[in-house]
Amino acid sequence: MTSGNNGATTPEDDDPFGYLYADGQANGAQPPSGGYGYPNAMNRARPVGQRQYGQQAPVTAPYGQVPPQQGGYAQPNAHYAAPETFPGGAPTSQQPMPAYGGGSGRGHGPNTKGLLIGAIAVVAAVVIGIAVAMAGGDDGGGGNENQAGSTPTQGESKDPSPSASNSAEEQAEIRPIDAKALRLGGTAAVASDVQGAQSSGGFYVGNLNQVGNSVTWSVDGVPSEGVYTLFARYSAAGENQSMTLTVNGKTFGSKLRLDNFAKAAEGDFAKGWTTTYAYPTLNKGTNTISVSCGPGDKCNVLLDQLWLKAGQVKG
Repeated sequence: MTSGNNGATTPEDDDPFGYLYADGQANGAQPPSGGYGYPNAMNRARPVGQRQYGQQAPVTAPYGQVPPQQGGYAQPNAHYAAPETFPGGAPTSQQPMPAYGGGSGRGHGPNTKGLLIGAIAVVAAVVIGIAVAMAGGDDGGGGNENQAGSTPTQGESKDPSPSASNSAEEQAEIRPIDAKALRLGGTAAVASDVQGAQSSGGFYVGNLNQVGNSVTWSVDGVPSEGVYTLFARYSAAGENQSMTLTVNGKTFGSKLRLDNFAKAAEGDFAKGWTTTYAYPTLNKGTNTISVSCGPGDKCNVLLDQLWLKAGQVKG
């Protein structure tokens, strides 16, 4: 093409819509053979999602016939190619999504079960700590003020019950009976001239040093039949004494020892107060116990109290 030469055709011949006009049709303009735009253009408009790459043109079935299917339901199309397979397409590798929760590795979210168990364990530990603190109290001091020492004090026995069991019934104590509550026999009499008696009002039984004089105790409420310890508090001064013990009408043993354990001088009864004991067998219920001055006895004592404990004990 040279200057001034417009070529073989005129501009109106290049008009893609020339076929719409009479002069264009006269010049042989033809409507486009595919899509919109210039004649034979390939940029054909399609509904969204219908564009396919690298596929053959669909086979058009004759009227009334079903075109052949490319695959069954939910099966991939053999002619489909993913965009990343084409040059410049999307990257083929995928970055894994981070998994949350760390427990199962499935990425289903935080491990709420583990968190719940941990929270319950913390609460339980706090509750247990509070309960232990409340039950233990203050360990800082004063907690053992009323507890007895493990070492026996002077006068105590490490084994106070040599032949008796430790049941509550056998360890029951019948409270002491005072001198004024005892039944007196012969010329025995109650007095309070000598200091040191523990009976109410400081009374004791004297004038027992004559044959036939006695004191008698009717014991009620003995819990069970068995061996008991009979205690007698008295005062002896100078020479050791001994009297007859009778239980339920029968003489018990040889004599009831009333020794001068306090080592009081002759006639000093205020310093001669001490205790003796014997092991009689009693019946359940009511029993009668008598201490009397019999033939051959030495009865120069002051009698303060009598009491019982179950079993054979020494204190």
